[in-house]
Amino acid sequence: MLFLHGGGVSSWIWEYFTHYHCIVPDLPEHGLSNYEINFSIKGSAEEGIKLIEEKASGKKVILIGFSLGSQVLIQMLRMKPDLIDFAIINSALVRPISDAKKWIEPSIRLSFPLIKNRWFSKLQAKTLNVSEDCFGKYYKESCQMKPDTLVRVLEENMSFEIPKDFSEANGKILVTVGEREKAVMKKSAKDIVETNSNCIGVIIPEIGHGASLAMPEVFNQTWIHEGKVPKEYKVIS
Repeated sequence: MLFLHGGGVSSWIWEYFTHYHCIVPDLPEHGLSNYEINFSIKGSAEEGIKLIEEKASGKKVILIGFSLGSQVLIQMLRMKPDLIDFAIINSALVRPISDAKKWIEPSIRLSFPLIKNRWFSKLQAKTLNVSEDCFGKYYKESCQMKPDTLVRVLEENMSFEIPKDFSEANGKILVTVGEREKAVMKKSAKDIVETNSNCIGVIIPEIGHGASLAMPEVFNQTWIHEGKVPKEYKVIS
């Protein structure tokens, strides 16, 4: 089972998961990963595929991504359609935001000093459902992130779209999005489901961005361990 975290966090967001052979890497320029390698979705996908090919050894492969990690996951399935047995794509943006490159860098340069303020970091952490116990790790890694890294990550994130060959990806794919997420995220989830017939999509009630942190027990036990989706979740159609 390979877990891919979102932007601005790292592998610690998956600490709740047990019962499996888990591989939990830090994406480039995140956490303890090598800061000499610049982050890109394509490059991260290539490394993820290598990791699975080295470690799987005939075992079933389950791939789980959150946000930026879900974009990497989609790219991996485009590059290797038969890579997985089961995947969860949680909160993936696949509708490029027009003119994003024009305003990302100047806005980051202006706002970046705020990242080292604990009160601002607390507000950001709340939007991701980061608990008090995990806030220290989140804040430490936020302070370590460089402006160029954040610009690079946001540009990759906001320009990503569903790759042409994603429709050929095999395996069971669960697409999830929070009910309280932005409209573009819900539309993105619908786009993913409509692109690949192996996808089933659900909207998680009363949750924003960060379902795996907001409700780890349900995410772990119900979706992954038991292979079920709660009946109260609205199916994306």
